[in-house]
Amino acid sequence: MEPSTIHSTFVIERSYPHPPEKVFAAFADPAKKRRWFVPDEQHEVRKFELDFRVGGKEHLVFRLGASAPISGVITNRGTILDLVPNQRFITAYTMALDDRTFSIAMLTIELLPAGAGTNLVCTHQGTYLEGADGPEMRKHGWTALLQQLDQALAAGL
Repeated sequence: MEPSTIHSTFVIERSYPHPPEKVFAAFADPAKKRRWFVPDEQHEVRKFELDFRVGGKEHLVFRLGASAPISGVITNRGTILDLVPNQRFITAYTMALDDRTFSIAMLTIELLPAGAGTNLVCTHQGTYLEGADGPEMRKHGWTALLQQLDQALAAGL
């Protein structure tokens, strides 16, 4: 019998030529985060809310576009568990497709000063349930998101 869950941890490290305060603001400010984190125009965004404080919630709902390999509505719900401004935050979140949860994860973002810039360490600890996208696709997704963050910062976010 195959396991009903897959557990996986991955770490992504990136360097940004911007101070930790600017990188942190890109996660903490709802308008700034929406510019780089929320799916592009290929998907219909139904809701994006962010209350960036310990105990605060993040809620993203979007319908996948026609080019997606699957169809349906993705819901991402998170709770911020720990936060040290300009240094670190930890979020626990679930992802669901059409109201069926397919993964549960803990995300830690650490921002380390590096000269005039920032070294970002993203640690993702996930549990993937039946029918989930799996750790490799999730790592690919976070790699793409952090690249989008880099582009947004370079554009003056």
